[in-house]
Amino acid sequence: MAPISEVVTARPAPGLAAFIDRYIGYRMTGYAPGLHRGLPSRHMTFIVAIGPTIDVVTQTDAAQAPADYRCVLSGLQPGPAAIAHNGTQEGVAIELTPLGCRALFGMPAGELWNISVEMADVTGPVAGQLAEELNLHPEWPRRFDACNRVLMKLAHPDRVVAPELSWAWRAVVGSGGAIPVAPLAERIGWSRQHLTRRFGTEFGLSPKLAARIARFDRAKTMLAHTPSFVSIAQIAATCGYYDQAHLNRDFAELAGCSPTMWLAEEIPSVQDPDTPGE
Repeated sequence: MAPISEVVTARPAPGLAAFIDRYIGYRMTGYAPGLHRGLPSRHMTFIVAIGPTIDVVTQTDAAQAPADYRCVLSGLQPGPAAIAHNGTQEGVAIELTPLGCRALFGMPAGELWNISVEMADVTGPVAGQLAEELNLHPEWPRRFDACNRVLMKLAHPDRVVAPELSWAWRAVVGSGGAIPVAPLAERIGWSRQHLTRRFGTEFGLSPKLAARIARFDRAKTMLAHTPSFVSIAQIAATCGYYDQAHLNRDFAELAGCSPTMWLAEEIPSVQDPDTPGE
């Protein structure tokens, strides 16, 4: 059977739009069994499995044991995870920004830095309700409606990130990682040391590392969706790397492989920004 890949996206309900960018429904069948790399991103990892559980065989932190998840929730991360699959994968990825961790889960994203947990360990029975509804309905619109309905029960808009840190995060991500730390601190009126300390407590990483991950995330998306006649060197220049070697070094450290190896090994991405059906 020829491999089949289906990816459908949707925007969240208005009450969730401040901290969830999109829902991404994916269904992939007929592929050879293998490993999927879960790479660093500007979004937290929040994925609900439909059918088989998510089998994380190598965590981003080597000290954390491998585990299966029905609904995996992870903070930001500085390296790759390895997820085993049997050729079939189905689920809904929820593009949760770290600005929304307090609103949904009552904690700063920094508390989940570089670890993965079962959502039920954080929210209790509501996680089971979300997984049950997504597995019950085969239609993507009904699945996305279920996400809105269940997550709205968790959302507390009054639990917010400090405005200075919210602005700093959006500035880092919005610039694609191009803005240095000093202008961030100057704009807020804090010292660099104070910004770095508060930023790390809230999000789990320094502003400098956040900028590096934002730049990597942009490059990764361009690599996956840019025509083959556009060279990796051109992508590197567009994303603010000194040269292709600089991009290759970032990939080696953040993805555990080269850009060309990632493109060759990876099954179709679920992060297509132009997927029909949105």
